[in-house]
Amino acid sequence: WHHTAHLVASSKDFAKRGISGALTADIQGAWDHQHKVVENVRDSYTDYMKRLGIAAFNGAGKFIDTHTVAIDDTQITGKHIIIATGSSPFVPENYPLTAGRILTTDDLFDNPPPAGKRVAVVGSGVIGTEFAFILSQLGCEIVWIANSKPLANSQFSQPALKILHDTLNKLDIKARTRSRAQSVEVLADGVKLSFADGQSETVDWVLLGSGRRPHTDALNTEAAGVALDSKGFVKVNAYLQTNIPHIYAIGDVANTRMTANQALADASVAIANILSPKSRKQDVAAVPELVYSAVELGRIGMNEDEAEDAELEPAVGFAAFESNPRALGQDDINGFVRLIADMDSGALLGAEVVGSEAGEIIHSIAQQFGHDDALARFAGMFYNHPARTEEIQNATETLANKWGLSEQVFGA
Repeated sequence: WHHTAHLVASSKDFAKRGISGALTADIQGAWDHQHKVVENVRDSYTDYMKRLGIAAFNGAGKFIDTHTVAIDDTQITGKHIIIATGSSPFVPENYPLTAGRILTTDDLFDNPPPAGKRVAVVGSGVIGTEFAFILSQLGCEIVWIANSKPLANSQFSQPALKILHDTLNKLDIKARTRSRAQSVEVLADGVKLSFADGQSETVDWVLLGSGRRPHTDALNTEAAGVALDSKGFVKVNAYLQTNIPHIYAIGDVANTRMTANQALADASVAIANILSPKSRKQDVAAVPELVYSAVELGRIGMNEDEAEDAELEPAVGFAAFESNPRALGQDDINGFVRLIADMDSGALLGAEVVGSEAGEIIHSIAQQFGHDDALARFAGMFYNHPARTEEIQNATETLANKWGLSEQVFGA
């Protein structure tokens, strides 16, 4: 969906490339396409697991005791158990879930979109920020309801958020901030939202992008003695063990960042510790975070505020895409690469990438993150030209020259 939306948004500037016309998208066609893609991905995973000889039991699982899980009428035991039950959408109390009228994002993924083009998107976090852009480019008229400015509570920098907000504004996607529906009325032909200021909006349907909650309901963790925190997350230590050492928990059910990236990283940590106890600790900061909206945002590690809180002296190396040959050739120069290093040691503390292919570029940075000589590795790498990843090298050289880190970066 994001790729489709990005194609539509990009087409608005096609004329400068000598391409006539503009693209439009139909949400039903986009839904059909994503449904086929998801089925293909899911089938490939399950087929691979079958080839590996992995036994699968379909049904609702719950604990019987510390070594036993029941799946409906079947019971299985394990020397080790991993809880990976994910999360469920959070539904605000004043929004009554109603088929075809008030939906969660899970509902929208699983079922064809309702009729009607006027859609209220609720939420200012990652989910709301992504879907406000996506649906607007798939032919919907968006009413975006947000308590705060989009991604205001994220760890992305103000320069990153400014590019995002400016791009959203250019596409006429604006959040109604500091806004919360006081009452929600499901009508025969839509949904009426009434606000504290006396204003109201009537839409065809509502999409809730108001966050997620760990999925621990009906898991019967009490039977296994597994402890949960006040928000329902499974409590784990640095090795992802619960308070019952042979039971581990990974992903959304235990990780407050609630991303697929974190879940996959957690899985690697848990398996490593099952095979070799306490051999690998979780490092949340070393896992990239991504937002796929009107621009891609990617980050890893600390931001400047976190570095200062840790009593470090952050130095920033910045390289913009506005002069990057690859970006210029694509007519897509919004964005930059920012590297954050410690002025004393030259260690890479964090990084941020904004713009097209941010997800791929932050992945390249992540491969060196955690190495004491990460900056020297960036400086010594060979890069394709033209490529957006060249800005990693440019940002590294800026760090060396501006902040006196030449010895750490270049060895001289």
